[in-house]
Amino acid sequence: MKKKHANSNGQSNGFSDALKSFFQLESASGILLMAIAVIAIIAANTPLSTLYDNFNQLLVAVQIGTFQISKPLILWVNDGLMAIFFFLVGLELKREVMEGELSKPEQVVMPGIAAVGGMAIPAGIYVAFNYNDPQAINGWAIPAATDIAFALGILTLLGPKVPIQLKLFLTSLAIFDDIGAIIIIALFYTDKISVVALISAIICLTFLLFLNRRKTMTTSPYIFVGVILWVSLLKSGVHATLAGVLLAMFIPIKDIHHPDRSPLKELEHNLHGVVAFAILPIFAFANAGVALSGVTIDSLLHQVPLGIALGLFLGKPIGIFGFCWVAVKLKLAQLPKNMNWGSLFGVSFLCGIGFTMSLFIASLAFEQTGDNFLFQDKLGILMGSILSGIVGYLVLRQALNKEIN
Repeated sequence: MKKKHANSNGQSNGFSDALKSFFQLESASGILLMAIAVIAIIAANTPLSTLYDNFNQLLVAVQIGTFQISKPLILWVNDGLMAIFFFLVGLELKREVMEGELSKPEQVVMPGIAAVGGMAIPAGIYVAFNYNDPQAINGWAIPAATDIAFALGILTLLGPKVPIQLKLFLTSLAIFDDIGAIIIIALFYTDKISVVALISAIICLTFLLFLNRRKTMTTSPYIFVGVILWVSLLKSGVHATLAGVLLAMFIPIKDIHHPDRSPLKELEHNLHGVVAFAILPIFAFANAGVALSGVTIDSLLHQVPLGIALGLFLGKPIGIFGFCWVAVKLKLAQLPKNMNWGSLFGVSFLCGIGFTMSLFIASLAFEQTGDNFLFQDKLGILMGSILSGIVGYLVLRQALNKEIN
């Protein structure tokens, strides 16, 4: 009996250790997102589809007196949980600008130029396919986005042969990509502005500035005001997820009372696992379900999915690689150390994995146009992202093997 008990514990410990090892992998979040996306697609194409749709459309309401927020569950995910994701993005941006890779001008030029090309060319390809449709044109920014979790996940699958400079380049490029996405959401995907709610948001920002200038090192007051800011932006017409980015800008990076402590880095550390292994998978499950029963050759070749797929699969490598090549030839920038044109070409394909960010922008672009465009954009995102991931992996494997040999 004792021997059996020991084996049982050994199996339990083995499973627990394997689970811990998985979550410590750099590629873990990307692998999990991929699995969740597959589950969502299966759910949308089996008898579970009714349950899946009911899950997304479940009405959830929060009411305090006469004040009420009532939305389907999918909008709570897209407007609420994604605000936490953007809060983490904002924290990472501030840290990188203050003391990270973006604090060094010589390391900013190349990924910055790459990001501009990687957003402009895909958007241009989409517009070329959809310029004559006043509703479809709203999705122009969908192929401009990059899903850094997926891209880094595939990059790490190539193992130790991947130089650290390549990972830093991809990460820096993705940061600029996120900045571009934030600007696009703020400028182009807002509803009619409510002046009263916007004034409330401005008051919140003023109070956050007061907390920062007063050297408040406890993060709870910031979070409390941040929640009020989120509600204000939700009611104002400016997209509520921007509250996360704005809040992050006021979080102190150093504790003046305890020099070894960083409130910003503590929050970033605490949120990273929650976002990577809970919020983004929930978002992927709610948004990735595409009913494939209606897929035909005509639907695959429709201007919306075709514009998105080609924007991601062709626009990203053309924009990123092309802009970088021109920048190097004009001596505006230089290739990072331990990178060659082959590895840059492979990474530019990986940036065509739009998935999470593309799905999010699509939900903003087409939330008022009905299910037809929502089906078509998901189809285009999946096609473009899958092709980009496969080709990017193969190109990088070939390029890195040549470099080693």
